[in-house]
Amino acid sequence: MLVVQTGVAWQSIQSSVNSTSRTQARSMVITRQGIVATSQTLASQAGAQVLARGGTAVDAAIAANAVLGVVEPMSNGIGGDLFALYYDAKTGVLTGLNASGWAPKGLSIEFLKSKGLSNMPQEGIHTVTVPGCVEGWAKLHSRFGRLPWAELFRPAIYYANNGFPVTELIRENWRLSITKLSLDVVAAPIFLPDGAVPAVGQVFRNPELGRALELIASAGPQAFYKGDIAKMILTISEVNGGAMTAADLAEFQAEWVAPISTEYRGWKVYELPPNGQGIAALEMLNILERFPLPEMKPDSADAFHLKIEAQKLAYQDLARYVADPRFASVPVSGLLSKSYAAGRAALIQPAKANCGVQPGRPPASGTDTVYLTVVDRDGNIVSLIQSIYLSFGSGIAVPRYGFHLHNRGAMFSFDPAHPNALAPRKRPFHTIIPAFMEKGNLKMGFGIMGGLNQAQAHAQFVSNIVDHGMNIQAALEAARFTKLTFGGCDVLLENRLPAETLSALRARGHVLDVRIGFDDIMGGGQAVLRDVSTGVNYGASSPRKDGAAIPEPDPYFEPLPRVPAPVKRAVPQKQR
Repeated sequence: MLVVQTGVAWQSIQSSVNSTSRTQARSMVITRQGIVATSQTLASQAGAQVLARGGTAVDAAIAANAVLGVVEPMSNGIGGDLFALYYDAKTGVLTGLNASGWAPKGLSIEFLKSKGLSNMPQEGIHTVTVPGCVEGWAKLHSRFGRLPWAELFRPAIYYANNGFPVTELIRENWRLSITKLSLDVVAAPIFLPDGAVPAVGQVFRNPELGRALELIASAGPQAFYKGDIAKMILTISEVNGGAMTAADLAEFQAEWVAPISTEYRGWKVYELPPNGQGIAALEMLNILERFPLPEMKPDSADAFHLKIEAQKLAYQDLARYVADPRFASVPVSGLLSKSYAAGRAALIQPAKANCGVQPGRPPASGTDTVYLTVVDRDGNIVSLIQSIYLSFGSGIAVPRYGFHLHNRGAMFSFDPAHPNALAPRKRPFHTIIPAFMEKGNLKMGFGIMGGLNQAQAHAQFVSNIVDHGMNIQAALEAARFTKLTFGGCDVLLENRLPAETLSALRARGHVLDVRIGFDDIMGGGQAVLRDVSTGVNYGASSPRKDGAAIPEPDPYFEPLPRVPAPVKRAVPQKQR
C-alpha cells in the first residue's frame, strides 16, 4: 500500500526503493522545480525552459504542445482538438477545458447520403470537424498564462524552420503512413522528402508549418480561425467537396467545463465529462472497487481477469450512451452511481470470461495522440491531451502551412437514432482524455494515449497506484491489457506478464493477442505528482514513447548573492 505521511515525501512499497529488486526500468524525476513530461524529449525540454523563464504550467504546456506538432506530426498539431485539466495550487480548484470542434453546419447524414455514402467515412474531407487546438491554447493562456503569447511559439518555430533529428518510435509511426502521405499532393513533398520517410536521426524541416506558427504567434488565434490560415483551410475543403464555411471556423469557441469524478479507495479521480470517454475509466474503477484487488498480485490472472471484465462492462455503456451533451441526454450521474456499479460488478464471473456483454440501464440523470503534463514550481498542474486522431488525420494537408486536418468526425454514428449521430454543429464522441487524481497532500496529473485504449489504461494506472502500491513511473511501465473492440473475448496483452498468468487467462476463455515488450498499442503516457507537504515534484514518462520527464533547471546560473567581505582586523604588533 502507499505510505503517506504529513511532512514526509511519498514513497511506495519497498520494491520501489530497492534497486536490486524493482521491476521498473526508469526512476522517477524528482525536483523542487517544475517538470514537463511529454512523448518527445525536445518538447519536454522546450517546456522546461519556458518554466525557467518564469512561465506557468500552462505556458509550458502550450510551448511543449506546439513543439510536439512539429516533431510528431502524425499524432497531433494545430489541425486537431485539445482537452485539458488545470489544477490551481492557490485555490485548490480543478478546471476543465473542452476544445473539441464541431461538425460544419452543412455536414449531416443527409449530406453524406447525397454523396453516395452509407457509412461514416474514416478519412477524407467529410471527417474534418473544426480544429479546436489553437482556440484551446488561447483560452488556457488568457486565464492561466503569464509569459507573452508570442514567446510560447519560439521553440516550435525554431524546430520547424531549422529542423530536428527524427526519433525512433516516431519514425516507425511515420513509416506506417507512407501510402496515405503519398496520395496527397500537398503532403507528399513535405512529409516524404526525397520520396521517403525520414530516417532515424535525419534532420527534418517543415518551414511551411513554421509560417503557420509565426502567424499564430503574431496575430493570435484569429489567424487560424479568421485569417490567412482559415482561408486556406476553406480552399482545400472546397477543392475536396467539403462542407466547411467561414462561419464554422469563426464562430467556434472552446468551452470551460466542470470535471466529473469518483472516489476510489480514498483517492479522488477526475476526468472530463462527455463528449469524451473519461466516464468509462470512472465506471471501471467503481466496478473494480467491489473486488479485493489490493490482496492480489498486480500481474496475476485474478487481477487481470477482473480488470478485463470491468472494461467490457464500462465500454458497452460508453458505446451506448456517450455523446455531445448539448445534443443528447447522457446519463452521467447514472453511469457514475456506486449502486449502478455494484449491479454491473455482479455480472462478473470470477472463473469465466463473458463474451456477450451488453450495455446496462443506468439511472437517468439531469491511434494517434499526444499527452503531456506539467507541474510548475508553485504546484500548479496541467493535464493536457491533443490529437489529429488517426495517423496524419484525414489525410488532407493544408497548402502553404504544412499541417494536416484531423478526421475526428469519423467517430460520429451514421445511425440517426444513436446519441452520437452526426449532426451540424455537434461535437463527435471523443477518445482523447486527460486525467487528475488526489489524496491529501498528493496531487497528480496523468494521461495515457491510444484511442479507445485510453479510459481502460487510466483505470489500470490508477489501480497500479492505489491497489498495488506502485510509484508513478512503475505504474506507467507495468504490463497492461487493452481491448479495442466492443464485445467478444479478444484482448491484447504484453508478454512481460508471467506465463502462468497468460495460461490461466486462456483457461477462463480470454482470447489473447500477446505483444512483445513495451508495445505502443498499449499507449504511452506521462504523469507528474506534487507533494504539497514538502513542495517536491515527481515526474514519469512511459518507455512506449520517445519522450521524457524533464525538470526545470535549478537557478544555479543566476547571480550569486553577495557575500560580505571579511572584517579586517588589526594585526597585533610584536612586543619588544
